[in-house]
Amino acid sequence: MKTQVLIIGAGPSGLLLGQLLHNAGIDNIILERQTPEYVLSRIRAGILESGTVELLREAGAHRRMEAEGLVHDGVEFLVDGRRIPLALKTLSGGKSVMVYGQTEVTRDLMQARSEAGAQTLYGVSDVALHNLKDGAPYVTFTREGEPCRIECDYIAGCDGFHGVSRKAIPAGVLREYECVYPFGWLGLLADTPPVHHELIYAHHERGFVLCSQRSLTRSRYYLQVPLTDNVQTWTDERFWEELKRRLPQELAGKVVTGPSLEKSIAPLRSYVVEPMQYGSLFLVGDAAHIVPPTGAKGLNLAASDVNYLYRILCGVYQQGRQDLLSLYSQLALRRVWKGERFSWFMTRLLHDFQEQSAFDRRMQQAERDYFLGSQAGLTTIAENYVGLPFETVR
Repeated sequence: MKTQVLIIGAGPSGLLLGQLLHNAGIDNIILERQTPEYVLSRIRAGILESGTVELLREAGAHRRMEAEGLVHDGVEFLVDGRRIPLALKTLSGGKSVMVYGQTEVTRDLMQARSEAGAQTLYGVSDVALHNLKDGAPYVTFTREGEPCRIECDYIAGCDGFHGVSRKAIPAGVLREYECVYPFGWLGLLADTPPVHHELIYAHHERGFVLCSQRSLTRSRYYLQVPLTDNVQTWTDERFWEELKRRLPQELAGKVVTGPSLEKSIAPLRSYVVEPMQYGSLFLVGDAAHIVPPTGAKGLNLAASDVNYLYRILCGVYQQGRQDLLSLYSQLALRRVWKGERFSWFMTRLLHDFQEQSAFDRRMQQAERDYFLGSQAGLTTIAENYVGLPFETVR
C-alpha cells in the first residue's frame, strides 16, 4: 500500500488531522492498534477552546457538537471561603469555551471519516517505522495475522505518550523536560446534574476540587488524592462525602449523588520533548507533550499541533512549499510551552504540596490573592483559559 500521509493513532488528534487532510485532497491512512470500541471507551477531557471548535468545524465534524455542546462564558474559583467568578468572555475579548466530551469528539470524527470513505485500519500490531531520514519512509505492521507495509511521504505520530512513534526516534536526538507532581486526581463520572452551571475550581485544605460536567445531566468531579491511594478503596459513598466536605455548605447541599459510570485515579505530570519532528516523522499531541489537566489544555494542545501540521502539509502538496516542513516543531512548541506554563501555573496555584516550606505557602497565597483579586490577574487567566491564537503559517 501507498499513501501520502500515514497517521499512527486513531484518537481525536489523528482523526482530526486525517479528516482535514482528506477534505484538502491529501490522501492518508490511519493505523490504530485498538478497536473502535476501545478507543471510544476512553474517558477524557471535555473543555474545547474556540480554536479547537473552529478546527472541528473546518473538518466538518461539528453538527452534533453545536447541537449538544454547552458554551461557557465563565468559570468560578473557590478560595479561602470566597466564590470568585471569572468572566471568560468579558475578559478575553469575546471568547468562550465549549463543554463537549472528548469521547463525543472522537465519535463525531469517526463518523465523518466513515462517511468520507477514508481508510482506518484498526487492530494492528507490531508497528515499526523505517527510513525516517532518507526521504522514503515506510511503516510495517501486522494485521489479522498477516505482515503489511505502507509506503508514504510523511508520518504523523498521533499515538500518545506510550506509542511507538516517539520511541522510533534514535536515542540522543530528543531532549526531554518533565515535572512529576506528588499527587493524583481521583475522577468520578455520574449521570447527575452538575452542582453549578459553570465549572468550579476549588482550593481547599483537604485538597483541590474540580466540579466539571459533560452535559446538563452528566457530571464529572475530581478530588486531589495522594499517589498512594487505590481507587478500589474509594467507594462512591466515600467520594461523595469527601466532595461535600471540600465545598462550601451552599454548594455541598446542592450536590446530586448517584452511582459512578467511571472512576479512576490519574497521576499528574508535565512533559515535553524537543524537537517534535525527525526527518519525515512529526509528533502530535501526547506523543510529544503531556500537561496536568488543571488548565484544560491536553486535547486543545493536540488540536494546536494538528492545526500547524495540517496547514504545513497543505502548503507542501498544494504550493510545493517544502521549506515549511522545518517550521513545524518551532511553531508547535511555542504554543505547547505556553500551554504547559498555564497548566503548571494553575496546578501550583490551586494545589497544596507536602514538600512546601512556610515561605512557599505564603508565596502561593500571595499568588492567589493577586491573580484572583485583580482585573489584570483575572484577565491573564481568562486569556490563557480560552486559548491563545494560532500563529499564521507562512
